[in-house]
Amino acid sequence: MSPPEGWEAQEGDYRIETDSLGQRRIPADAYWGIHTSRALENFPIAHRPISVYSTFVDALAMVKLAAARANAEIGAIEPHKAELIEAACLELLDGKLHDQFVVGIIQGGAGTSTNMNANEVIANRALELGGWKKGDYAHIHPIDDVNRSQSTNDTYPTALKIALSLLLRSLLDELWALRESFSRKGVEFKHVLKVGRTQLQDAVPMTLGQEFHGFATTLGEDYQRLKETIWLLSEVNIGATAIGTGITADPRYSASAVQHLARISGLDLEAAPDLIESTSDAGAFMSFSGALKRSAVKLSKICNDLRLLSSGPQAGLGEINLPPRAAGSSIMPGKVNPVIPEVVNQVAFSIIGADATVTAAAEGGQLQLNAFEPVIANFLLQSITWLRQACLTLRVNCVDGITANEERLETMVGSNIGVITALTPHIGYAAAAALAKTALLTNRNVADLVVEAGLMPRERVTKLLSPARLSGLETVTTSIPVVSDHHGSPDEGL
Repeated sequence: MSPPEGWEAQEGDYRIETDSLGQRRIPADAYWGIHTSRALENFPIAHRPISVYSTFVDALAMVKLAAARANAEIGAIEPHKAELIEAACLELLDGKLHDQFVVGIIQGGAGTSTNMNANEVIANRALELGGWKKGDYAHIHPIDDVNRSQSTNDTYPTALKIALSLLLRSLLDELWALRESFSRKGVEFKHVLKVGRTQLQDAVPMTLGQEFHGFATTLGEDYQRLKETIWLLSEVNIGATAIGTGITADPRYSASAVQHLARISGLDLEAAPDLIESTSDAGAFMSFSGALKRSAVKLSKICNDLRLLSSGPQAGLGEINLPPRAAGSSIMPGKVNPVIPEVVNQVAFSIIGADATVTAAAEGGQLQLNAFEPVIANFLLQSITWLRQACLTLRVNCVDGITANEERLETMVGSNIGVITALTPHIGYAAAAALAKTALLTNRNVADLVVEAGLMPRERVTKLLSPARLSGLETVTTSIPVVSDHHGSPDEGL
């Protein structure tokens, strides 16, 4: 939100603000101030302002609101100032002035520019609400009042944990909805027999319903693992100020601020037992990133399976049909690609890379502070947002509309040698192997070959090769006893 290139300020178009480095002209209608102006010049990196993550802006407003209430409660700030700061924060929580959060998400200074952007916007809006002009900081000051009892080093990580906690709720909702979608398909396809595969080679039969039920179970497990990470984000270091010693803050401030922040956010928060450790260590963010990566990797594996199962449709597996979402080629008419699973794969790749960045940044901190929390914030906020959206589009635009190619599956199972495995306890391995070879050479139905060989009547074969028995839903075999000679146990000498 810098002035346009070539812009020449006219009197009335700007205001003058001063910091320890000098003076600057600030656009008259801007709610941000001189510290934000310097950040816009210093960090033209990502071309992504912090406002792209609206939940993060909300979280910053929550922290500043809790601070104002705590400061008023302990008498560290005049009540009328606290009321105006509170009113400005509530407007931010109502979605107003988010466009004024203009500093780049990637920045030096451990997040100081983000904190100052918030302080300046809140201060200038509070000034307006009090009947003063923007920049008239003698009445309400961004640092002395809005930032009272605080430092970037406790407000920034606290706000990040609040934002991630709120976004996690939304991610969990979408992940569970996706799990339910796969579960419904598991029920829909429970009667559809298919060939299982290991190492991309034909294996024993299963049902398509079992396969989709397995996907649902996987997602249910990840739902639980992600839910368990909530505690990582519940411990905040508000009141630590610069390095964890609480310098400049009243001893009563931390407990009061945490209490107010918990009420405002609706989260179960607690003060870190060791504020020095909590201020310097980014381990919670690294662990949370790992949980996101685990979920993304497993979701990507499912999408790989969906692409394989739907491959073809004529020269591939062609077992299922994915909903056609877009023309697949600018040169091949009629081609339709699995674009939804593909985009989810790409989200997973990004999250894997983001986790590596978060890990490196967590390691890169020195002494009493990790200066690299902005890059941690960027990639965690991106990962959790992208993962949620990936779950949403996979459910709505893909899984809900999947259908089975039942005739093709029936043909594949009938001629597949894997079904002979179910007969080996009854006809013996040697006979089964011979039939398997014949089935491969002739591509004939296995059941027909068994009957023709006189090994079993049709009725018995049909029963043993029923979908329920082939898929393990109905037990058909018993344990085969171990045969040993008179010299002792077959395990003797092992």
